[in-house]
Amino acid sequence: MTEPEPQPARTEGAGVRVAVDVMGGDHGPAEVVLGALDHARAYPADQVILVGDETTIRGIAKDLPANVSIVHASQVVGMDEHPALALREKKDSSILVAVDQVKHGAADAVVTAGHTGAGMAAAVLRLGRLPGVDRPALAVQMLTAKGPMVLLDIGANPDSTAENLVQYARMGAIFAERVLGVAEPRVALLSIGEEKGKGDARIQRATELLDATDLHFEGNVEGKDLTTHMADVVVCDAVLGNVVIKFFEGLSTFIFDLWRAEFSGSLRGRLAYLLMRPGVARIRNVFDYEKVGGSPLLGVRGTVIITHGRARRRMVAYAVEVAAQTARTGVPALIAESLAAAKAAEATPAIPAPIAATAGPAPDAVPFENAR
Repeated sequence: MTEPEPQPARTEGAGVRVAVDVMGGDHGPAEVVLGALDHARAYPADQVILVGDETTIRGIAKDLPANVSIVHASQVVGMDEHPALALREKKDSSILVAVDQVKHGAADAVVTAGHTGAGMAAAVLRLGRLPGVDRPALAVQMLTAKGPMVLLDIGANPDSTAENLVQYARMGAIFAERVLGVAEPRVALLSIGEEKGKGDARIQRATELLDATDLHFEGNVEGKDLTTHMADVVVCDAVLGNVVIKFFEGLSTFIFDLWRAEFSGSLRGRLAYLLMRPGVARIRNVFDYEKVGGSPLLGVRGTVIITHGRARRRMVAYAVEVAAQTARTGVPALIAESLAAAKAAEATPAIPAPIAATAGPAPDAVPFENAR
């Protein structure tokens, strides 16, 4: 079966079609349907396709906007199911039907809050990898005081090679530039030290390879550097990336829980909160991970956004927006072009520079004025 070609960029501001798997997620269809409808109303040029049980969807949505349609799917992949086995047994699952909308050209992007493994497996099996991509990578936007930073891989490949890390860097740089609007994004490797010699053999080899690319490679960054935004794209394997992102989420929740306990524990605390409320709101806005929407699966033949399993209405709306912007700017096609160009450059033998002419005659030449 012929694999779909990566879709080119659409005209800036042009509408795109986003298929949303509404049956996945910890909170069920209600939050996902309402979040998708919020995007549809805010962006009437976009087409939103709600994929799932039609009776359930209509019970939640009531009157659908003109730019929203429903595609029925009778099955759901549960969060506790083995992804490969579930996809093989549930051919009419909402995630497969949603991804097939992209495969068959009925949609430009897909969003799911369901089983992460099933979402990645469905994308790879149904859409396939882009030419030159060994392994797709799951990226996430991490919020800092200077704006979002891209971290990848956070869940797709626990045993990445040095060559994989270089591909992640290219894909992350394109996403940062085209979706986040970062001009000439800076790329770094996450390691145990800032010096280029620090890290295991894989990191050291990836450093050599990245040094030879046209990317704006900054070298290594440590965990403490992630909050200071020393790079716009930080690359690591899935085990390290997943630990980092989960730690950040847990830490931010822990900090705000401490604040809540302090402010509510006494009259003095409640009075202090009244004075500090504007500052607390600004800090909370920085830590507001719902605004990042979801994680793009970079390296597949289409736009796939996997949002948080516990995403509620607001985060789902942001996820659909990220999917629309990723599809609108043609990120998959740009990744394919970048990897093809890099491969062509590697295959082209270096041409020796011409030998510069020396000033004056060669050692055995006769000066003109002395010639007879």
